[in-house]
Amino acid sequence: MIKNQIKRILVPMDGSKTSEKALDEAIEVARATHATILGLNVIPFLPAEFMPAVAPYKIYQKKEAGLFLEKAKYRAAKHGILFSYAILYGSPVEQIIAVSKKKKIDLIVIGARGKGRVKELFLGSVSNAVLHKSQIPVLLVK
Repeated sequence: MIKNQIKRILVPMDGSKTSEKALDEAIEVARATHATILGLNVIPFLPAEFMPAVAPYKIYQKKEAGLFLEKAKYRAAKHGILFSYAILYGSPVEQIIAVSKKKKIDLIVIGARGKGRVKELFLGSVSNAVLHKSQIPVLLVK
C-alpha cells in the first residue's frame, strides 16, 4: 500500500552529514516505492547590515550547493533513483513547505540537525519547524 502512496520525496540538503544521512534514507524509501527525489537547498537571506557582502555570499553559497547536490544526484543514480534539485533563496522553512505543496511532494526526509549556527540544540530549528508546519509526512533522520 505504501508503494502507491509515495511517488515524490523532498530532501532539504545543506551539505551536512545529517542531510547526507537523510538522502540515504530517502534513497532507500525511493527504491522501495519507485519514487523520485527532489533535493532542495535554500540559501537564507543575509541581514540588511551585510548588504555589501550579499552578491559574493550568494555566488559562493550557490556554487557550494551545486557541488553537494551534484554529488547527491550521482549517489541516487548509483541506486537507480531519479534525482533532481533546486537551489532557492529565502527562509528555509517557508521554501521547504512551499516547494512541498507546489511539487505535490508525498514525503519530506530531513536531517534532524544541519549546519545551523546552534548545532547543540536537540532538534534543529528548521527541521523542528518543518515537522510542525508540514501537512504531509516528515521523516526526521539523526
